[in-house]
Amino acid sequence: MLEDIWKVVRSRLDYDSKDEEKEKREEDSRAKIPKNLLFKCPRCGNVIFMEEFSAGLKVCPNCSYHARISCRERLDLTVDRGSFSEYDADLTTVNPLDFPGYEDKVADAQAKTGLQEAVITGECTIRTRKCVIIIMDSRFMMASMGSVVGEKITRAFEKATEKRLPVVAFTASGGARMQEGIISLMQMAKTSAAVAKHSDAGLLYITVLTDPTTGGVTASFASLGDIIIAEPKVLIGFAGRRVIEGTIRQRLPDDFQSAEFLLEHGFVDMIVSRVNMRKTISKLLKAHLPDQKLDV
Repeated sequence: MLEDIWKVVRSRLDYDSKDEEKEKREEDSRAKIPKNLLFKCPRCGNVIFMEEFSAGLKVCPNCSYHARISCRERLDLTVDRGSFSEYDADLTTVNPLDFPGYEDKVADAQAKTGLQEAVITGECTIRTRKCVIIIMDSRFMMASMGSVVGEKITRAFEKATEKRLPVVAFTASGGARMQEGIISLMQMAKTSAAVAKHSDAGLLYITVLTDPTTGGVTASFASLGDIIIAEPKVLIGFAGRRVIEGTIRQRLPDDFQSAEFLLEHGFVDMIVSRVNMRKTISKLLKAHLPDQKLDV
């Protein structure tokens, strides 16, 4: 009897030892894989080497999902080289509500991204056509809109109105910034008012919705463009799917809040791939200001 028990114990010990060795080998193999070697598409699950993915402008070759890129990458893809002049580069966030840990979170985002805030604005040319450009960066606190983001966007529209220039805005945001409470929500009205004044002056506003554009940004200046463009497969909406389904007690379509769904229902004017975005925007600017005289 004791011999039988001992055999069971020995077999179990041997099994555990082999299992530990297997786990260690797997850990060692994972440790040898460099970080950022591969990209897995969040839409279709396709896996691709990061080098190949970056060479393809960070677009999934399987489903055409347009992944998130930084504002600097967006600038390089869009504007004429050397033409960008930044507005309000030193404008930075304070903690208006004394929200615990907010300063540390902002400082951490600044260190990781090299940005002062979640948006950059400025003047540039796109294929020689002068405009004001606004680019949001989702790496900075999910490009949430606080007082500084709203202020920079408002000032950009005011300068565009003063100089009689069109505005091109690349939006990407998780919505209002909760750490600033009602102050963040006030930015929706402030930016919308600036857009209205720009529109009343008869000037063009082009919005490019990138992944993701949600919350208060969607409910304000992102939806007010004269022409609304979206990149393929991106998420666009206000509240989350589960919140909406819980409110209306109905199941939403699988492609709900996708760029393609919104194009079909008239919210988006066109879907343009990243490789054709610069050319498309330049054609729209040329159609709006065919006789624009440049100071360059």
